[in-house]
Amino acid sequence: MRLVFCGTPEFAVPTLAAVLAAAHEVALVLTQPDKPVGRKQDVQMPAVKAFALAHGLRVEQPERIKNNADLRATLEELQPEAILVVAYGRIIPQWMLDLPRFGNLNLHGSLLPKYRGAAPIQWAIANGESETGVTTMRLDAGLDTGDVLLEHVLPVGADETAAHLYPKLAAIGAGLVLETLRGLDDGTLGGRAQDHAAATLAPILTREDGRLDLARTAGQTYNRWRGFSPWPGCYGEFRGKRFLLLTLRQAESDLPDGLAPGALLLHGGELLLGVAQNTALRLDEVQLEGKARMSGAAFYRDFQVKSGERVG
Repeated sequence: MRLVFCGTPEFAVPTLAAVLAAAHEVALVLTQPDKPVGRKQDVQMPAVKAFALAHGLRVEQPERIKNNADLRATLEELQPEAILVVAYGRIIPQWMLDLPRFGNLNLHGSLLPKYRGAAPIQWAIANGESETGVTTMRLDAGLDTGDVLLEHVLPVGADETAAHLYPKLAAIGAGLVLETLRGLDDGTLGGRAQDHAAATLAPILTREDGRLDLARTAGQTYNRWRGFSPWPGCYGEFRGKRFLLLTLRQAESDLPDGLAPGALLLHGGELLLGVAQNTALRLDEVQLEGKARMSGAAFYRDFQVKSGERVG
């Protein structure tokens, strides 16, 4: 097929690689503009752009697409049979939805209609789901509301983080997109409408999502940390400074009596943090703002944590 590919982060690269390897023609790659990242604010190109340029593909990075007459003229001239959209990060306008023969085909990182939105992988793990997956769908004007084409279910390990799951789903999704293109091309694949009443949302993550909430149990907090690793992670406050819980686990059931929410205790050589419903977290690695990262036990000793001090 003659395709236009829209994508930005590393998650989208395996799909672009797969369609090239399958001898589809990628006439144009659309990706977001280069952006400053990190503390030094060094300008970096998106992962999709780097891959596309390395493979000699035409790349454009429009600041806007809805009322972009030049982009519209370009796409109308190219006449793609399908537009692939994988983590592009932009809303596709109606004129673009209407352009290709097979429509705009999206790879989404959840089993729709669950977890519509910008962060489906993270929220599925944060909410303790035992399985998730990827879905191909035909985009419409709504937020991930179009007809489902194909899906692939993947179990979520009890200790699996979003960082672990991302490359797995990206690789599976690449194959699913190829299968979708084959099915559409030979006329064997039809879409099915989503059950909108069963929809849940996966909004874009903010730093506040990583804030420690002592009203949550250890299991709930651990799931959120898994889902929000590496960013926004999990953090609280200790002695008026940001306290990063870099690596943590749910503590075993043989907990000392009276470990209140927010209390720190060195128990059996491990640093415990009390949370809700008489549960506790084991803090394997932590970092106090402005200090080096260290084991939980070393932190407790080096900072001489006193009885009654709390993490908030």
